[in-house]
Amino acid sequence: MDYAQTLDYLYNRLPMFHRIGKAAYKADLNNTIALCAYLGNPHLSFKSIHVAGTNGKGSTSHLLAAILQAAGYRTGLYTSPHLKSFTERIRIDGHEMVPGAVVNFVARNQDAIDRIQPSFFEMTVGMAFDYFAREKVDIAVIEVGLGGRLDSTNVITPLLSVITNISYDHQDILGNTLPEIASEKAGIIKPFVPVVISERQPEVADVFISKAAQAGSPIYFAADHWRVFDRGITEMQREVDVWHQDQPFLTGLSLQLLGQYQLKNIQGVMQSVLLLRQSGYAVSDAHIRSAFAGVTGFTGLKGRWQVLAKEPLTICDTGHNEGGIRELVEQLRALRYGTLHFIFGTVKDKDLSLVFPLLPSDARYYFCQADIPRAFPAAQLQQEARLYGLKGVAIPDVNDAIRMARQEAAPDDLLFIAGSTFVVAEIENL
Repeated sequence: MDYAQTLDYLYNRLPMFHRIGKAAYKADLNNTIALCAYLGNPHLSFKSIHVAGTNGKGSTSHLLAAILQAAGYRTGLYTSPHLKSFTERIRIDGHEMVPGAVVNFVARNQDAIDRIQPSFFEMTVGMAFDYFAREKVDIAVIEVGLGGRLDSTNVITPLLSVITNISYDHQDILGNTLPEIASEKAGIIKPFVPVVISERQPEVADVFISKAAQAGSPIYFAADHWRVFDRGITEMQREVDVWHQDQPFLTGLSLQLLGQYQLKNIQGVMQSVLLLRQSGYAVSDAHIRSAFAGVTGFTGLKGRWQVLAKEPLTICDTGHNEGGIRELVEQLRALRYGTLHFIFGTVKDKDLSLVFPLLPSDARYYFCQADIPRAFPAAQLQQEARLYGLKGVAIPDVNDAIRMARQEAAPDDLLFIAGSTFVVAEIENL
């Protein structure tokens, strides 16, 4: 098979969560363990950092990878889902896995794939581990796909575990309460492996403390040790001062990621760097500054409060659950603009009763749907939104919705695109 045929095989032969949802989720690690065993357990041949959480795990993973790259370490990065290209999921030093390596992996292992019948995600985890081992990375940052305890990535024993934010998402799989969801995320905590919790959330802190105690794992609530002071956005960089234990640590730090929610992620990243330094990793303050200022160049991160145009100001963000939307709306309120044109789409399994009450009622909405089976139909979304006082038009195609919003917007208006990673993924020229 060539590359296009290989992707077609992977997309259509293996169950894909982002297309069919819960039916693709395997509630055990058996397939991953079997596939990794067939591959020679490649994950045992490199060091790793494991990152879980409801919101912030992607940005945190990219920031940590950028810092390690800046420090000169050959760094693997595994994230999901991809926005434009399948190979975005698997990177080394910011370079996406080459298509030929994808083809070769499937060709070498197709008999085992057909026999084990892993899900799409289970297969990509095995592919990433095999690629990182073959390419001899020094360390890899591995982002959890969903949950943690039963996530396919959870076969690794990392140097460090990081858990970001806990919010409501995937309740049909992870549980209906924050402590239940946190318990699933806490499943990545390994015996005697330090764990960093980026935020201290009173509702779930005891879950992590208990799990860490059972595992004999040192636990660090980053928010107890770090303070990040926002100095505002200038020239497309967010300026912050970072304090540790009530003392200045890095002042005048420039961050290329403009989302206000990144201030919480920074806490967890800084605590992780401190622990990496204690483990012998030569990460200097200069490496941190370089990585923060140029993270998208280091790792190719997209879709996090990304400015697409300046007149009218057009921003997209992959935030899609209650916690993520809450952060985005808070930042929107801090901006000055004429009218807010909100291009919004989501998936069928989202609890809209948690999201719609958060959205600004004075915005003009353009309800759309990504080109996946899980997408919430735009017309039905429009009807549901009316129950919450949100008014707008239904335009199924994402880019048609953006074009209509641009036609109707004045130069001082704001266009905002959010609600689903898959909606952002379909933006032209992202």
